Amino acid sequence: MTDTVDLDHLRQWIGRSAEATDLVTPQLTKGLRATLFLDIGEPTTGDIAPYTVHWCLGQPVFPHDQLGPDGHPTRGGFLPPVPLPRRMWAGGEVQFVDPLRVGDVATRVSTITDVTLKSGSTGQLCFVSVEHVVSTSRGVAIRERQDIVYRDMGGAPAAPAKAPPPPPVAQHSETRVSDAVLLFRYSALTFNGHRIHYDRDYVTRVEGYPGLIFHGPLQAALLVEFAARLKGKPPARFTYRGVQPLFEGSEFSVNANDKDGGLELWTANAEGQPTMKGTATW
Repeated sequence: MTDTVDLDHLRQWIGRSAEATDLVTPQLTKGLRATLFLDIGEPTTGDIAPYTVHWCLGQPVFPHDQLGPDGHPTRGGFLPPVPLPRRMWAGGEVQFVDPLRVGDVATRVSTITDVTLKSGSTGQLCFVSVEHVVSTSRGVAIRERQDIVYRDMGGAPAAPAKAPPPPPVAQHSETRVSDAVLLFRYSALTFNGHRIHYDRDYVTRVEGYPGLIFHGPLQAALLVEFAARLKGKPPARFTYRGVQPLFEGSEFSVNANDKDGGLELWTANAEGQPTMKGTATW
């Protein structure tokens, strides 16, 4: 049974900071371009990397014996030791100030800004908000708020099935296939050991999902690149939130509608139902 969440204790982590530095290499750029369905090319120093390459940089590295049963590092350290077992990206906001380029040495300063507790249909939800500032020798490149949600292992109480609303109609759309290789590649690029993305036995038998789960940041990265292609440049601000899991093994789509000079964006499952929603502005 999950331990009681001591919010006062967890809020003592507010204000804690961590710093990481990493290099944007040609090989990382090629791998991420391939994973995001972009032209791979032969990146050289000064070339613009995919706009969310910062999610691949400076990832924490822990000895194998310091990993928890879900593949994440054991609780504590920089992030507060939330006792709820499931951890996922809930959403966030990214401000793109200056694109990261091959050869850049990027430094990320991360600060915990809030810890809150809410009740949902699946029980307690603990949200941890982290602000990141990524800088290079040219100055600030990216400002970001990341919202992480922790929840209990139990599912939602049984309820009569409801017919989903009609899928939204997209002005711009492209269809891809979510397979295990795509998820593995993104996990490798981000050094993400979370087993829900590659271990089918774990995700189905322990966490109770029907299949491997598509990364939240991978969906967000595809939306950002789609928005940049439609407008010819990256958005100044991109806000996103996950609305339901997207599972591997079927087609999914990346979609956009023009709105007030910006774009409404969403990824959708094979039935056309949104799994992540976002807004991009320039």
